[in-house]
Amino acid sequence: MKSLFLSLTVLSLVTAMALAESTPGMPDPQQVQVKKAAMTVAELEKAGDAARAVKDYETAISYFQAAVNKDRKNAVLRNKLGLSELKANQLQAARADFEKAAKLDRKYADAVNNVGAVYFVQHNNGSAARYFKKAVALDETRPAFHVNLGSAWFGQNKLDRAIAEFRRALELDPEALNPSSRTGVTAQVSSPEERARYDFMLAKIYAQRGDVEHCLHCLKMAKEGGYRDLASVYKLEEFSQVRQDARLSEIVQPPAVK
Repeated sequence: MKSLFLSLTVLSLVTAMALAESTPGMPDPQQVQVKKAAMTVAELEKAGDAARAVKDYETAISYFQAAVNKDRKNAVLRNKLGLSELKANQLQAARADFEKAAKLDRKYADAVNNVGAVYFVQHNNGSAARYFKKAVALDETRPAFHVNLGSAWFGQNKLDRAIAEFRRALELDPEALNPSSRTGVTAQVSSPEERARYDFMLAKIYAQRGDVEHCLHCLKMAKEGGYRDLASVYKLEEFSQVRQDARLSEIVQPPAVK
């Protein structure tokens, strides 16, 4: 009887698995693999791009990996695989593929930059800065590379270097530091106080460029973050033009007249 019970139990499990595998709408993994095997590299890349566009990173990884398996010396495919892995938080795999892409094409600035991006996400600003510098050396005209390098310098409290990179990014693209811009990686800060300090630094950069609108926005963000030295806007030369705008007093009260 016990043997019969176990046999029935196993049979039930097998039947349940078979039903699950044949459920309408559930792709058969084996059929998917056969389909990928029949696809060209270009078709696999296109499918990976489509999956990444809708943020289905696991599917994108599977297509790009299949493409890479067919074309192992394609640096662009390696980089796309790494980007999908980065989005899926597979950081070690992402860095490995970015490094392979950079090795396949020594002048591939995007891959070099993306190695730095992995280090940046891991809060290793020293290594991130090293790779971002290499990317800038390969292609100085990319605003994102300067934003990334500036963010890494900021993370190391090297503010003069950070400001220089952010200024260059703005010269290349006036919207490079706009909060809604997708240029570069977002500066990672560990506390509201540090975030506020970052916003004040950006406000100073915008003020020097005569961009009052963005300057006031950053000052407001710095105030909301609790930046303690907002009153310095009435002393620092960089804010001389901004002081002529009446809206500044709504953010920072002017000093009392003695």
